[in-house]
Amino acid sequence: MAIITLSSDIGLQDYLVGAIKGQLLSENERFQLIDITHHLIQTNYPHAAYSCSSAFKHFPEQTIHIILFDMYAAKDLKILVASFNNQIIICPDNGILTLITQTKPKLIFSLPTNKQNTFLEITQIIAKAIGIITNQKTFTEIGIAENNIIERNALKPTIGNNWIEGQILFIDNFENVIINITKEVFDAECKKRAFKIRFKRNETVNTILYNYASVNEIEKVAFFNSAGYLEIAINKGNMAGLFGLNSYNENMNQHAAAMQNKWFYQTVQIIFED
Repeated sequence: MAIITLSSDIGLQDYLVGAIKGQLLSENERFQLIDITHHLIQTNYPHAAYSCSSAFKHFPEQTIHIILFDMYAAKDLKILVASFNNQIIICPDNGILTLITQTKPKLIFSLPTNKQNTFLEITQIIAKAIGIITNQKTFTEIGIAENNIIERNALKPTIGNNWIEGQILFIDNFENVIINITKEVFDAECKKRAFKIRFKRNETVNTILYNYASVNEIEKVAFFNSAGYLEIAINKGNMAGLFGLNSYNENMNQHAAAMQNKWFYQTVQIIFED
């Protein structure tokens, strides 16, 4: 029976997540429903893409992933259904699809929604579409083929001759900091040179280890996490809070933060030594 994941920015404070699950189970009570997260940060697209893509790749083929994120970003509400890497992604047409897939999927359909639909009317339309898809029917029966979608490019690190500058993608529940520098990018640029990871002006880490336990308590550590991204942390400490680090958000006003004496640093540099 179909596996369906749910990711959203709606939180768990009210009835909405339960109502959505009820709509899906009303289509087929044998659906397997799995929550990825309901704490995506609205308008923070890099954070949402990192959270979703890092989880999706671990699911079986033909898993259906519902993403309810920044739903009303566009004036004309459009819900997309896309097939990608033998999985199905359902999300609003606001650019989150191409951020997750890092390419434009070849098979995309849009569901029959409009800007007057309430949130639960939209999710009911999604549930009905999933009912059709999982009943061994084709995408053509749920909507119309779509080619004109909003596309966003993935947030890439900036690379120089002796340095990489990355943006903070995500801060987890322990305030560990994940940066958009992958092991592949690091290895290609490092070339076995000595380096230092620099953040918040002159704070540094000079080695990349394996995990939090690689250092003593309250010491800084850097390593590549399970998703393949650079992570900096403090063993048994709060890296982001202690050093004023914040996930990258194109809407953040650094000047306004400074006026409130709250500097937030959104970038991390790796400096290589020749």
